[in-house]
Amino acid sequence: QVQLVESGGGLVQPGGSLRLSCVASGSISSIKAMRWYRQAPGKQRELVAHITSGGSTNYADSVKGRFTISRDNAKNTMYLQMNFLKPEDTAVYYCYAAGPENYWGQGTQVTVSS
Repeated sequence: QVQLVESGGGLVQPGGSLRLSCVASGSISSIKAMRWYRQAPGKQRELVAHITSGGSTNYADSVKGRFTISRDNAKNTMYLQMNFLKPEDTAVYYCYAAGPENYWGQGTQVTVSS
């Protein structure tokens, strides 16, 4: 089993920045890729960014150039640095880990508003 705990969400003005963290515990060696997803009210959950165990990354077109995903294996932590935030980035952001099973965190709210 793997447990994921997100933190770092909050209220920020348009153009601002936030850094989300996802700390993994449990059977960490079983984790392959990790991802950030988000779900806005009334919308389906969507993939934001993906990072492999080797550090390769991919991003949704809507966040390319503004968001950066990274992981610190020594700290069992994945990050999402979000810059130049827009109101449309408002959502609950979820951490996901792929292994023998799929693991989800509880989510952290990000609100971008003036």
